Amino acid sequence: MNIIVSQEIEQVCPCFVGAAVGADVANSEYSAGLWAEIETLGEKLKAGYTTETIKQISGIEATRRVYRACGKDPSRYRPAAEALIRRMLQGKKLYQIDTLVDLVNLASIAYGYSIGGFDADKFDGDTLTLGIGREGEPYEGIGRGTLNIAGLPVYRDASGGVGTPTSDNERTKIDLGTRRVLILVNGYDGDEAQVRANAEYILSLLNKYAQGNNGGYFIYK
Repeated sequence: MNIIVSQEIEQVCPCFVGAAVGADVANSEYSAGLWAEIETLGEKLKAGYTTETIKQISGIEATRRVYRACGKDPSRYRPAAEALIRRMLQGKKLYQIDTLVDLVNLASIAYGYSIGGFDADKFDGDTLTLGIGREGEPYEGIGRGTLNIAGLPVYRDASGGVGTPTSDNERTKIDLGTRRVLILVNGYDGDEAQVRANAEYILSLLNKYAQGNNGGYFIYK
């Protein structure tokens, strides 16, 4: 997959750095070991943060700043990492979807980056372009119905939008039949070392819980 960062993103976030993680996988409905890790991390987050102080986490703070620069209210359209951590701090359980989706959520809350998880066989074409959503642009968020993505950073394939930091698209979502994944780490804070660490963490989780094979990642800017 080729990934292009558009000039409009470069203008609002010249330091952007992303990581694209790919692997062959086997999904499952539930992994007890994975959920034990999620719950352990949740307890650590509760001990160290409040729903206000999580906004100071580098990846979350930077994503919120880019939302504002693009014209979107980050408190109304929360970046996924912030929404997930807020939910845990409020004493609510994360939604249990399937092992691959749950794994992506764990990687997101562990590093504070909003991460897109996709079925790599559902893309149209071999190129993704990161741009900014337009007024009236059609987009069906996973479990959210029609989502107004105007002013949101958005990855597009040849058929349109597939992922934003708030919600990925139904069209390219992971399901139990997924055999190849593409997982995108969005580092709007420009911290390449942390983005790389997050990508390597994702690969370790894929190997541990989803029979990850032929895995690897690359950095894009």
